[in-house]
Amino acid sequence: MQIYNTLSRKKEEFVPVNSGKAAIYACGPTVYNLIHLGNARALCVFDVMRRYLKYRGYDVLFVQNFTDVDDKIIKRANEQGISSLEVSENAIKEYFTDARGLNVSDADIHPKVTESMDLIIELVKTLIEKDYAYESGGDVYFMAEKFKGYGKLSRNSLEELQEGASNRLDDETNKKRSPLDFALWKAAKENEPYWESPFGNGRPGWHIECSAMSRHYIGDTIDIHGGGADLIFPHHENEIAQSESATGKPLSKYWVHNGMLNINGDKMAKSKNNFFLVRDAAAKFGYEPLRFMLLSAHYRSQLNFTDEVLESAVKSIERLKNCRSACGRTSSHPGNLSESAKTTVAQRRTQFITAMDDDFNTADGISAMFELVRDINSAINDGISAEDLAEYRKLFDEMNNVLGLIYAEEEAIPDEITALVEKRKAAKAAKDFALADEIRNEVQSKGYIIEETRQGVNIKKKT
Repeated sequence: MQIYNTLSRKKEEFVPVNSGKAAIYACGPTVYNLIHLGNARALCVFDVMRRYLKYRGYDVLFVQNFTDVDDKIIKRANEQGISSLEVSENAIKEYFTDARGLNVSDADIHPKVTESMDLIIELVKTLIEKDYAYESGGDVYFMAEKFKGYGKLSRNSLEELQEGASNRLDDETNKKRSPLDFALWKAAKENEPYWESPFGNGRPGWHIECSAMSRHYIGDTIDIHGGGADLIFPHHENEIAQSESATGKPLSKYWVHNGMLNINGDKMAKSKNNFFLVRDAAAKFGYEPLRFMLLSAHYRSQLNFTDEVLESAVKSIERLKNCRSACGRTSSHPGNLSESAKTTVAQRRTQFITAMDDDFNTADGISAMFELVRDINSAINDGISAEDLAEYRKLFDEMNNVLGLIYAEEEAIPDEITALVEKRKAAKAAKDFALADEIRNEVQSKGYIIEETRQGVNIKKKT
C-alpha cells in the first residue's frame, strides 16, 4: 500500500510503527458553527482511509479532536450572551448530526481541548525545561528558530518566514524574542475563559493542543497525521516543532493532506459569498450525494463544487441503489457458482484494491464499483443464478462498506402500493393495458413511481 507523504513529497510504502496496527490522528473542527463543505471533505477522506485500512486487516485507532476553546468560540459566546462551553457543546452536537448524515463513523476517541488542560500544561512545562520555550508577560512562546527542522513540512525557509513575519505587527510582537516565535500559552484576558497554570491564568495556543492530545492517546509517533492542506502551515509545522523538541522522535511517519474545495471555480470564502454549510447543501441534495461528490476525485486534488456536479452525484447514487435493489431480488435461475462469476468478481476486487492501495484513490475505487454494477446488470439481464447473484452482491457490499456511498435507510413501500403493482403486473400479463395504465396512474396519485428496467420493476417514492 502506497501513501503520499507531504513531508517527503512522494508516495511511500505504508509500514506502520507497530505491525498490523494503524494509528491515525486527524485534526478536527473548531466548534463554533455548523461544519462547511471544506470540513466535510476532510471528514469523508479520513473516514475512507480508516475504513480501507480496516478492510485490509489493520487494527485501526482513529483519534479526532474538537478544538472547543478559541477566539472564534469566545466571540460567538459574547455575541450570543452565553458561555463558551455552551457554544462549543451546541456545535459538537450539530457536528455529529452532519457527520453521521455523511456516514462518517465516530472516532474511537474525540478528545476536547477543555478536557486536556493537564496534558497541555505538562507539555508546555517540558518545552520550557528543555529551553525550547520561554515565558513573557504571562504568555509562553516557542522558539521556532531553535528547532533545526523548522519548515521541513511546508518547505518554507527560515529566511522567507522571517521576512514574512517581520511585516506582521500585533500586540504580541513586543513580547516575542523573534517574530517567528508562536504562542504555547496565552495570558488571560477580560471576558475570556481561563485555566490556572504555573505560567499564570490563561488558555493554550492552538498548535500545542494537538501535540498534547495526540501524544497522550497515541504515543510519541503517529502512523498517519492529517487534515486539510491549509493546515500544513503553520499548524502542522508548529506541531512538529513542539512535539519533536519534547520527545526527540518523529511526530508522524506519514503526513496526509486533502486538497481544497472550490465553489463554481472559486476558492470557498465568506468574503466571496460562496460559503456553503453541509446542512444547507444536504437539505437541497441529500447527504449521500454530498459524500459521493466529496469522494469522486482523488483526495489530494482540488475539487470543484457546482450544482451540476451534485445533480450528477444524485443520479450516480440512484444507479447504485437500483443495482443493490436488483441484487436483493430472488433469482429464479438455480445453479452452482459459475466460473464466469468467480472470474469477474476476482477481477473487480483486484481492480478495487489496486486503486485504493495507490494512495487511497477513491476516484478509481468508485470506477471499479460502477464496472461491477455494469457486470451485475448485464448478468441479471442474461439470467443469473442465485449463487452468482449472491457472489456479486457480496463484492458490491464490500466496496460500499469501504466507500460508504449508499447507506440511508429506504422507506418501506406500503403494502397497498405493492398490491397495486402486482395487480398491474397481472393486467399486463393478460394484455389489459388500459387497466395497467389506470393502475399506474393510481400509484402515481398516491406519491409513488413505477420504473420498469431490464432488471425488473422498481417502486420509488416521488421526490
